[in-house]
Amino acid sequence: MPIPAEISGQKYISLTTFRKTGVLVRTPLWFAEADGKLYFMTRSDSGKYKRIRNNPKVLVAPCTMRGTVIGPDFQATARILALEQWPAAKRLIQQKYWLARLPFWSSKNEFVEVEFRN
Repeated sequence: MPIPAEISGQKYISLTTFRKTGVLVRTPLWFAEADGKLYFMTRSDSGKYKRIRNNPKVLVAPCTMRGTVIGPDFQATARILALEQWPAAKRLIQQKYWLARLPFWSSKNEFVEVEFRN
């Protein structure tokens, strides 16, 4: 499924992940898009990373910088990228957000790919 028009071109998305108890957790994110998929960076010790590892089903909605959702949720699947796939995702994010070019790099950073589903 292609990136929904409500998400494409936005500056921020709200990524909803699910705790083991089923409780929803929304997180506003920077993201990049390419080939019908979204990419974002997160730390391997973050809650969203751990929730994605346990349950790759996520919801994605457009939002403001502060996380206020401004559109509908779309069902998607998140996948933690292998190390060799990081450079392309990193380049996409740095092209969109100049602040991402600053050296905030951490050994705990990981890249995630999100693909929409019907």
